[in-house]
Amino acid sequence: MSEDESSRKNLRMPEDDEVFATVTNMLGANRVTVRCADGEERTARIPGKMQKRIWIREDDVVLVEPWDWQDEKADITWRYEKSDADQLRREGHIA
Repeated sequence: MSEDESSRKNLRMPEDDEVFATVTNMLGANRVTVRCADGEERTARIPGKMQKRIWIREDDVVLVEPWDWQDEKADITWRYEKSDADQLRREGHIA
């Protein structure tokens, strides 16, 4: 077993409506701009259950769930640690 295989973690993957995204800009008022894996740029909301518990910064990799009624907006559902994001890049899930 190589070092990569032994250090590999099972990471949370996108569910039906979710897509990978990278935070590009902090807007304030619990809102950020994200560049999604589907090529869209959206305004994403940090939900109340994540505020003050999970700190989101620029260049973080997150999972977002685009809104059904407004495709240019989304909710953040998950933030990946830096090591987890590196693993996703190595495995080819994100660019």
